[in-house]
Amino acid sequence: MTNIPPHLAPYVAEQRYDRYTPVDHAVWRYVMRQNRRALRGKAHEAYVNGLVLSGIGTERIPRVSEMNECLARIGWGAAIVNGLIPGAVFYELLASGILPIAAEIRKLANIDYTPAPDILHEAAGHAPILFDPEYRAYVQEIGAIGAKAFSSPAKGAAFEALRRLTIVMEDPASTEREREAAKRDAEEKQRTAAEMTEAEKVSRMFWATVEYGLVGDLADPKIYGAGLLSSVAESRHCFTDAVAKLPYSVEACLASPKIVTEMQSKLFVCKNFDELKEGARSLANTMAFRVGGTASLETAIRSAGTATFEFNSGLAVTGVVASIVKDADGEAVYVNTAGATALSARGRQLPGHGRERHSRGFGTPIGRLRGNVALEDCGGDALAELGIAEGREAQLAFESGVNVSGRVAGILRDDRHVLLISLEACTVTLGARELFRPEWGTYDMAAGSRIASAYPGAADPAAYFGAPPARTAAADEAPPPTELEALYGTVARLRRKGRRGGARAEALREVHRSLDRAYPRDWLLRLELLELAASAPELRDMEASLRAQLDALARDASVANLIRNGLAVLA
Repeated sequence: MTNIPPHLAPYVAEQRYDRYTPVDHAVWRYVMRQNRRALRGKAHEAYVNGLVLSGIGTERIPRVSEMNECLARIGWGAAIVNGLIPGAVFYELLASGILPIAAEIRKLANIDYTPAPDILHEAAGHAPILFDPEYRAYVQEIGAIGAKAFSSPAKGAAFEALRRLTIVMEDPASTEREREAAKRDAEEKQRTAAEMTEAEKVSRMFWATVEYGLVGDLADPKIYGAGLLSSVAESRHCFTDAVAKLPYSVEACLASPKIVTEMQSKLFVCKNFDELKEGARSLANTMAFRVGGTASLETAIRSAGTATFEFNSGLAVTGVVASIVKDADGEAVYVNTAGATALSARGRQLPGHGRERHSRGFGTPIGRLRGNVALEDCGGDALAELGIAEGREAQLAFESGVNVSGRVAGILRDDRHVLLISLEACTVTLGARELFRPEWGTYDMAAGSRIASAYPGAADPAAYFGAPPARTAAADEAPPPTELEALYGTVARLRRKGRRGGARAEALREVHRSLDRAYPRDWLLRLELLELAASAPELRDMEASLRAQLDALARDASVANLIRNGLAVLA
């Protein structure tokens, strides 16, 4: 099993391989055979080579354990996740060199395209091209950026609506009315979440590149996006005149909302994967985790969720950023969190400064002391000159006008900076405004003259969120196959055996008779039967019957292209 960061463990599942039905394997086989044919000369060469290197075959759904062994050669791994997971989790897994793979596979009714994550998209779309080192570096870089991107409550609601849509679309019991209602709700939530958050920017960039990107010459580009590589219909559609091919730029990607319920009408063509890495760095340089300062705190406040802001001293404060006090120039001079807050340094929670100590929030000044003194840079002698020594009364006047007075109870520093000064009987004021009173207890004041970074989540997730609940393996057994699944299984076994003869021919005829009796509309198994009958002289009559049946089924426009494409592979 790939080493999963502990706080991400709740999102990881097991691949219940026995739950895949023979129909599921047939869907995998159909799409893979179609894409190998359709992508010949159309996909980036790294994808073609990567199909072999990633351990992904045509005949059956891959085991993630096998993929892990192959991905380990490039320092990556794969992990099964349950459906659509939060973007921050998805990105952090990528940043950690772990490819999230949805265990589910699309239903036969959605074989052309599904908005739901599935193993065809994740394994066959994303994994192979990761064997290109430049592209792999880009994916890991945009993963790291996405993990640090702030979202908003409205975007969270839009994500939940999209998650519901993917579930409804893949549920064979859902009605057309339910699917349309889920689609409308997802579209409405997307419109409501109009704010261009950092997370939305990264999402659009990811969508336009990793999911639906083209690379190379604008007049003759190659596919590298997983959404195109894993969809028979999209991979064909993208080279038609109905799809505009535009030069890649960060600005163009960010100006293009994601389209998740229909095929893409425009795609972006990058010159090479180095251009993508440059674009990712350009986007990162505009984000709160790189910019810092007052703007980063304001972004954290708008997110309304757990966030971390770091001082230039290295002290990190994790909690819900509730408010800031600004000076006349609009710069933050004091920051407050609400609720459980923890303090960390270098990614580790400081002993005695977890959620329990700061259960009602945390407040601290930002800036230099009068005289342009950066408290975080002071050594022992400099601190003593300022009256900051354990047991002494200290009077600290900040350039902003914030005043801190109290008895020094402790000084915490690392090998480079002062991190924290704790004071008893402390009063903190800004003019006539009281920011902290003595009766509130010990005042822990951060040392730091500026905010260097802010990002969603915790500096030390394991300490802040606690150990995730232990996962228990599901004990229920796979249900027995249905009659149709058993028929698909019979054909798969006969194909694997490969031996011709009277017994094999009769078994195939029996499957055909059962199809005619109970499943007159099933086109995929008829294609699989035709593949075997066409190579067996003793089944010429069955071959002719199957071709006639498929021609008749192809009069249904919803499956016509699927049948014609399947026949083309057999030709």
